[in-house]
Amino acid sequence: MILYYLQKLLFQLNRDPATRKQYESDFDGLLMEYDLTHEEKEALGKPDIGLLYVLGVNGQLLMHYAALKGYAWPDYIQSMKDGVAQHGPVRAGIYTMVED
Repeated sequence: MILYYLQKLLFQLNRDPATRKQYESDFDGLLMEYDLTHEEKEALGKPDIGLLYVLGVNGQLLMHYAALKGYAWPDYIQSMKDGVAQHGPVRAGIYTMVED
């Protein structure tokens, strides 16, 4: 997993209308432009906000993606909690969870 590409895609979705348009019209084609794992692609496609959080996506990027997908704030927060419960601790990025 290269977290950089996943976060770059989400950054572009948040800021670039052309990327957002391609996301809506050619999701698979857009994903091919980024070096993403199968797990990352599936998490984006569902969308699985909790898994994206566990994969290490920065919350500032993730909250905009969740909003794009229609998540209300409480649902976004709960999705992250559910993601940890379902997929385990955050694996990478600034939210990496360390077990004692």
